[in-house]
Amino acid sequence: MTKPLVSDELWEKVHPLLPVPKPRRFRFPGRKRIDDRKALTGILFVLKSGIPWEQLPQEMGWGSGMTCWRRLKAWHDAGVWERLHHLLLSKLRAADGLDGSRACVDSASLRAVGGGKKNRPQSHRPPQARA
Repeated sequence: MTKPLVSDELWEKVHPLLPVPKPRRFRFPGRKRIDDRKALTGILFVLKSGIPWEQLPQEMGWGSGMTCWRRLKAWHDAGVWERLHHLLLSKLRAADGLDGSRACVDSASLRAVGGGKKNRPQSHRPPQARA
């Protein structure tokens, strides 16, 4: 049997961070909501395999790709991923599992908003005269 994408240990960390879903309407309830753990499994499957959202196999019980994508967006908007990131970083720090000596940041990772430090004399000519 293959290893599940969402282990019990991971689910114990993620579940408390998820927002509480709204109760179903009594009148016109719509489709029954897919379980959060199944939706997370579908999200991780798409992100791990690289397949398009619309090709997520519904036969696996994770719901449609659009359902998982919407849940991913809703959880992002609720700040779930940022809180999970901080939680996992704190656990790594507590276990002394972070080694920042090999960290690297480049322009593909971080945008230089101000263009960086100006290390040459700046022209005081108007922009039309510089060309």
